[in-house]
Amino acid sequence: MESRGGNGICRAAPLEALLFDIDGTMCVSDPFHHRAFSELLQNLGYDGGAPITPEFGMAHMAGRSNEQIGRFLFPDWPQARLDAFFAEKEALFARYAGEGLREVPGLAELCRWARERGLKRAAVTNAPRANAELMIGILGLADFFQLVVAGEDCGEGRSKPCPDPYLRALALLGASAERSLVFEDSVVGVQAGVAAGMPVVAVASESREAKVVAAGASMVVRDYRDAKLWAALEAAAGAPEIDSEVNAVDAKL
Repeated sequence: MESRGGNGICRAAPLEALLFDIDGTMCVSDPFHHRAFSELLQNLGYDGGAPITPEFGMAHMAGRSNEQIGRFLFPDWPQARLDAFFAEKEALFARYAGEGLREVPGLAELCRWARERGLKRAAVTNAPRANAELMIGILGLADFFQLVVAGEDCGEGRSKPCPDPYLRALALLGASAERSLVFEDSVVGVQAGVAAGMPVVAVASESREAKVVAAGASMVVRDYRDAKLWAALEAAAGAPEIDSEVNAVDAKL
């Protein structure tokens, strides 16, 4: 899919900030979430004990916060029981992710490019903070992001698809929506980035392309090696220029 917008994937040159979702956007994590959820739900006899399918996970869990997933799976459970369920699920996910979490191809190169350009950088996720920091650490990007906005940071009911997580990241970075770009993989994530006023590049398979486009994605790529993405990034960033504000943000955070 070709990009759209006044200046490719940046609404006002030069590009100054990149904001990344984590699950499915930076790393191939869905299989580990699916395994953890499937084991726990089968043990509970959810839906008669039938294994949940990957399609079920994509439709009802991908990109959503634990709060949102809990309301869907167990609308009548008290909060204490939900908290215990998700604590067990996150512990299982951490174990499985530690065995084989891997980056989306081309991510390391994109991160090097962003650092060399002096771009501001944030991870913005509906995942719990511990989960987010685990994945970032496994990917070797703990020192890459200047800040992480996690699912619990914006208050109850204000995670993606609400724009609040992305608006919070922009404010903390001191970046403008017009000169920033979001990378997402889920429909709710794309909706959040668009609602925050930013163009969104969706990392999605062919089978999910129509859904992320309908949600407002400006470009769809399979991974970060896509030639059209790099052409658009270079055009948006212009000549290499280290922004002195980046060091100030790093020092503050």
